[in-house]
Amino acid sequence: MKQVVRRGLKEIAIEEVPDAVVPPNHVLVRPHYSLISSGTETAAIHSDGALKEVVDNPSHLKTVWEAIKEHGPIRTSAEVLAKFSELDVLGYSGAGRIAENHPSTEDLAIGTRVAYGGEGTGHAEALVTGRNLVARVPDDVSLDEACFGTLGAIALNTVRSANISLGDFVAVVGLGLVGQLVAQLARLQGARVLGIDLVQDRVDLARKLGTHHGLRGGSGAEKMVAELTRGLGADRVVIAAAAKSVAPCHQALAIVRDRGRIVVVGAVELSFPWEEMYLKEIELVMSRAYGPGSYDQEYERDGHDYPISYVRWTENRNIEEFLRLLCTGEVQVAPLITHRFPLDQAPDAYRTIMDPETKSLAVVLNYPAADSPELPFEPEREISLPAPRPTGDRIGVGLIGSGNLARWQHLPNIKKSSSCRLVGVHSSSPVRGKSYARRFGAAFCTTDEGRLLEHQDIQAIVIASRNQHHARQALEALRAGKHVFVEKPMALTHEECLQLCEATEETGKVLTVGFNRRFAPYYTAVKEQLANRSGPAVINCRVASPGISGDYWMADPAIGGAILGEACHFVDLMYWLLEAEPEMVSAFSLPTDKKEPIGMNNLAASFQFADGSVGNLTYCTIGSKTSGGERLEVFAQGLGAITEDFKRLETKGRSARSARRFWPDKGYGTQMRDFFDAIRLGRAPRVTVRDGARATVGCLKMLESANTRLPCAIDLGEFSA
Repeated sequence: MKQVVRRGLKEIAIEEVPDAVVPPNHVLVRPHYSLISSGTETAAIHSDGALKEVVDNPSHLKTVWEAIKEHGPIRTSAEVLAKFSELDVLGYSGAGRIAENHPSTEDLAIGTRVAYGGEGTGHAEALVTGRNLVARVPDDVSLDEACFGTLGAIALNTVRSANISLGDFVAVVGLGLVGQLVAQLARLQGARVLGIDLVQDRVDLARKLGTHHGLRGGSGAEKMVAELTRGLGADRVVIAAAAKSVAPCHQALAIVRDRGRIVVVGAVELSFPWEEMYLKEIELVMSRAYGPGSYDQEYERDGHDYPISYVRWTENRNIEEFLRLLCTGEVQVAPLITHRFPLDQAPDAYRTIMDPETKSLAVVLNYPAADSPELPFEPEREISLPAPRPTGDRIGVGLIGSGNLARWQHLPNIKKSSSCRLVGVHSSSPVRGKSYARRFGAAFCTTDEGRLLEHQDIQAIVIASRNQHHARQALEALRAGKHVFVEKPMALTHEECLQLCEATEETGKVLTVGFNRRFAPYYTAVKEQLANRSGPAVINCRVASPGISGDYWMADPAIGGAILGEACHFVDLMYWLLEAEPEMVSAFSLPTDKKEPIGMNNLAASFQFADGSVGNLTYCTIGSKTSGGERLEVFAQGLGAITEDFKRLETKGRSARSARRFWPDKGYGTQMRDFFDAIRLGRAPRVTVRDGARATVGCLKMLESANTRLPCAIDLGEFSA
């Protein structure tokens, strides 16, 4: 399918990408029309270049510096350069017909006319979005008007945030798309409305659509508002402008009355004089997206609606209400459309928006499906790319999952390896999948995992997807005759561990788990120190991961949370350092009756090992992001060692050693080489399927102990050695 993308910082292009697979609680829409949001989308087009972007947003320099400290200058430089060519999705508002639905969304039949929204949906011939982000279009509303649904919901949520009452005087600063809609909706709410904009044509249009008063520019705003309100000032001021100056905010403060409310929906530089805000006792409100549900993964991704008795106006219900207002004619959007372009001319559409001489307002893209809605939908979920011809007997690799770990570690390591070649990349995001495939030299990209498993040129699968998918994907890859590198955790349940152990033994294929710490130089140095011990040891692991909290998917205990997802590293690490099996664990967690912090993501556990050693693991997601991430201490008779964050090492024994490095080496590249060596040489990898099972079972027992407040035995007898 064709999709509009931003290539690099500012180039608008149309790319062929694979059609997305429809996950639970989602639908696939074939758009007929989509609306370019001139404010939000043009803000993502850095037409002045990288230097100007950095000058305007110096926080980018801090981001780069943090990346250098985490990944080193070479890898960070590669990522910065990639920004100049990678693909990104633009757009989030349109209307069309349902072409595919998941069984969980059967209330929307194939062919149903819908308006859709959702960050990242974009301008494409087919797109997937959540059930709660689509709404049926009334029969009397055309789809080219319905494509305003998302922008209409944003405007509706703004008016609701303003809490407008009958008779209120409302000033709208900025009469772009959202400002025009806010002005119409505020009038319907019973307000007297003043529209303010620097462009006279927009002021005239707002007056034509029902705005009571209009003003070009801002110099006379304070006087005009005083005259219209008998000196009281505006009850509500909505800032809908897009500006990098503080002028809209200062103007809003000048015209709002004492104890009035300012609502910000536009992208402006927020700066208000403290004394004036204090003396007027102003209420400042930010209006977030389409309404309740915005950025809530349970609502948008998982399809969990808010009960209407508690949340009257959600994202979805705001879209539905805006469509109803279009149907009754109480809101007009047709006069806002200044330009229309077919999909193939999308770059011209964006140039029109960026050129102030065109006086564009609403720019609509129309799609082939609008002209031929009866044509059947035939998804293409694989796109071929120009790739170098295979040479020698290098191992063909397919990647499942295209998150940050794949981008920063696995794909670069595969690309520079002389033992393998990247053949295919899978991603649920069509644009990201193609961007990664092209950058790292794959022959094709796909949204269907099965295409990798059935491909004859692929002998090994690298799995870097979300944790809850690892076991299933690894099992399917083994049964398809592929070798498997699966990121930790290998599995989330005891049963999944058994299935993978059995499948590895039955197929004879190599399976390794991404426990990269076994290959990191400072951890291997600690292991060498412990090899000289004459008796049991004590190990202390302290891990702080404050990023795994809130709405971050890895924090969700339903899919393993931080313990199964991350603490498994340290169960494996302690076993590997000691070369002794864990036999017993006792653990305690923070209280579990609070939403945040998640209690079961924060615990302290003590392990007893078969050789009499003791291991203590403290894992927490609370604390400061500026504190150290992980610290390991080991003690044995006459021996000791400390290592922190892959950057500092101290060992004590017959001789002392102290070492520091500015750029961490986390062992990813060395482990990837070990995986391919194991395949080529027909030997076992240094991390086996049993190691993966041990780590998962150890974490499960840790959670069980924290839940029951009793010690739990760890029995690995069922798993093959």
